[in-house]
Amino acid sequence: MKHPEQWDWDSPRKEIPFASWQSQFNWVEEPHVSPDGESVAAIVNTGEGEFKVCINGATWETSFEKTWHLRFAPDGRLTAIVSESGEWTLAVDGVPWENRFGYVWEPRFSADGTSIAVKFQQDMRYGMAVNDAPWATTFANMTCATLSADGRRSAAAVQVENFGEADIAAFQKGAFSAALDGQPWDRRFVNVWNMAISPDGRTLAAEVRLTLYDYTIAVNGEPWGRTFNCVWEPVFDPRDGSVLAPVRQAGQWTLVRDGSPAWERRFVQLWHPMFSTDGANLAAIVAPSFGNWTVAVNGTPWRSTFNELVADAVFSPDGKRIAAIGKQNGSYHIIVNDSVWPQAFDMAWAPVFSPDGRQAAAKVQKNGKCSFAIDGRLWSGQAESAWDPVFSPDGRKILFRTIENGSYVRRVLSVSDIAG
Repeated sequence: MKHPEQWDWDSPRKEIPFASWQSQFNWVEEPHVSPDGESVAAIVNTGEGEFKVCINGATWETSFEKTWHLRFAPDGRLTAIVSESGEWTLAVDGVPWENRFGYVWEPRFSADGTSIAVKFQQDMRYGMAVNDAPWATTFANMTCATLSADGRRSAAAVQVENFGEADIAAFQKGAFSAALDGQPWDRRFVNVWNMAISPDGRTLAAEVRLTLYDYTIAVNGEPWGRTFNCVWEPVFDPRDGSVLAPVRQAGQWTLVRDGSPAWERRFVQLWHPMFSTDGANLAAIVAPSFGNWTVAVNGTPWRSTFNELVADAVFSPDGKRIAAIGKQNGSYHIIVNDSVWPQAFDMAWAPVFSPDGRQAAAKVQKNGKCSFAIDGRLWSGQAESAWDPVFSPDGRKILFRTIENGSYVRRVLSVSDIAG
């Protein structure tokens, strides 16, 4: 797939029939659309135990016994989990990996899509495979897998000591660790959960439990010197590589850096911390009081709160703005820099920013129909299905990808025509 600057930003509308696929195959599963909007694909059944992938009306040459989890990678390649002769693997643009497994699941992509990882099970042992290269070491149990942003490193929480289901003493002694590229830490823990890989790939940080009651963060196998009542997933400061994580102590939550307080403010709940790209700003989803959710930036919560949830917070590329969705009394709202858009929706998805950060857009749903909103103004069109909007590199145009009246429609519109 071409770079976004080379996408077709001039054609106002392209249409591909989709409903007609139903008459060509035994059945057609849900559609998926490429990032550039040029392709629509779906898993189709062509016979007893025969599945293919149809893309823009043409099928992959190879059929499989089973096919599922169809996804486009960020670089536009089309992937699916497939089964041949009772073994599972990943197919990329119709070509299966050479390695076969007892089962594979949860494909993950690097930011640019050039690396693809999956979890696998083989002979009741678990590991990860990246670009068709499985870990050399497998484990009795594996959870919380992650892939670095550049796709070069993979990690997961793994069981490194065997124990019986009722062997409480062995469990409390510690049987879990974290493995980076299949190599586990030397240190054992009661539990290991979500983890993060540093931008340079040299450091792995993870949630760990030292005893039944003591939680902390371990960095390259070494736990912080302080323990807490609970911890959430760590993040790395892109400026200096320090590790931050939400922690609970004395009944309240805050952020700590390398084990020491990072924010003075305490909250009923705090999670999903995130840095701006340059590391100058740090935000998290918080509950200042019970049942009231918002976003805190550099320790200061927004004034706007929601009584059900706040989710999908994201920084603008320049790090100066934050957008999120909030749910209040059953309705979803979009909030940007503490300003709530006027519309309420039955559903809203993660907002996206223009490259310069000046404008935000989101896919929304109301009365069973999908649409789009830009800077608080709603597009007049409606669709049965839709995918996240995409701004052009110069921010002047926006790409809408929808299913309408049985056809897939790719639209390029002027942002000013909608946002004013």
